[in-house]
Amino acid sequence: MAQVYVGIGSNIEPERHLSAGLAELQRQFGWLNVSTIYANAAVGFTGADFLNGVVGFTTDLTVQVVVARLRDIEAVHRNTADPKPASRALDLDLLLYDDRVLREGRLHLPRDEIVRHAFVLKPLAEIAGDRRHPLLGTSFAELWAAFDSSRETLTPVTLRWEPSLSR
Repeated sequence: MAQVYVGIGSNIEPERHLSAGLAELQRQFGWLNVSTIYANAAVGFTGADFLNGVVGFTTDLTVQVVVARLRDIEAVHRNTADPKPASRALDLDLLLYDDRVLREGRLHLPRDEIVRHAFVLKPLAEIAGDRRHPLLGTSFAELWAAFDSSRETLTPVTLRWEPSLSR
């Protein structure tokens, strides 16, 4: 079983879309480890604030199948054709798949944004702090401790989402 981490975000009706996205991720992949959800300003464009977090789960599916399922979930929220950076109803980004290092077209593992953005690194460090970055060899907790978080303000929010107890 592979340990997978996915960034989840939205700035279009974010509570509704994140709740629906989490429910579908759980339906597709089973038990989820969900970080704190944070509000933060849009990065790279002018738009409404985002809600962002990180979700962890295990799977026996291949990287390509996981990515295809993430795209299918996004497609339900009609934003797969939107160029980035732009407002997003639901954005699901594969951050890590075990310790796999991969550069295949637009699929990069580990995802570069992990070390560039607080809204990715902080929630990842919360749920996977002891794991090491596959390229840097440094734990995500150590990376977060050294991160200049003054560039991005993160505000924890309470998301109304109840995980299902059944699989």
